[in-house]
Amino acid sequence: MEMKGFTIWFTGLSGSGKTTLARVVEEILRERGMKVEVLDGDVVRTNLSKGLGFSKEDRDTNIKRIGFVCHLLSRNGVVAIASAISPYRDVRDSNRRLIGRFVEVYVKCPLDVLVKRDVKGMYAKALAGEIKGFTGVDDPYEEPLNPEVLVETDKESEEACVQKIIRTLELMGYIPGADASGETSEEEEEKIRRRLRDLGYI
Repeated sequence: MEMKGFTIWFTGLSGSGKTTLARVVEEILRERGMKVEVLDGDVVRTNLSKGLGFSKEDRDTNIKRIGFVCHLLSRNGVVAIASAISPYRDVRDSNRRLIGRFVEVYVKCPLDVLVKRDVKGMYAKALAGEIKGFTGVDDPYEEPLNPEVLVETDKESEEACVQKIIRTLELMGYIPGADASGETSEEEEEKIRRRLRDLGYI
């Protein structure tokens, strides 16, 4: 069975867990025989978007470039996985319209938890005023209004988050089902189905 390409778009604040989840999802999809490419925000900035700053215009340009590459990959049968803060809703929605088969995954985590995690030490610098225009501190982050998947990394385990994403893709018909262990609970399954029904997928 030939699989059609699509894009999984991870959005959320710095340190929320986007890249970690994206890499695990990538591994699972590869194990299922799918062609997958990950576009990580930090990696793209040093290659595809080198020279761009952090003004709104530059941020939008960066996200549009990632979206365009995802569009090309998706239409050629590849699963494109984008992992980028992508703070502005209108640009994410623009990419959704361009790509079509677009699954938005909101990786949610409260700012106070992220400040405690501070994996890269960036929040401490931003709060000290050493970095200006830091998303979530002194620059806005616009939460998705209707993401296909909402995971909360301060409340859910990595395994639970990944299972929710994979099960959503299965129910949407984007990937074949698998007889894998670690299936979702009945309660979680109903939550996923309800979200997809509300969004008109099933």
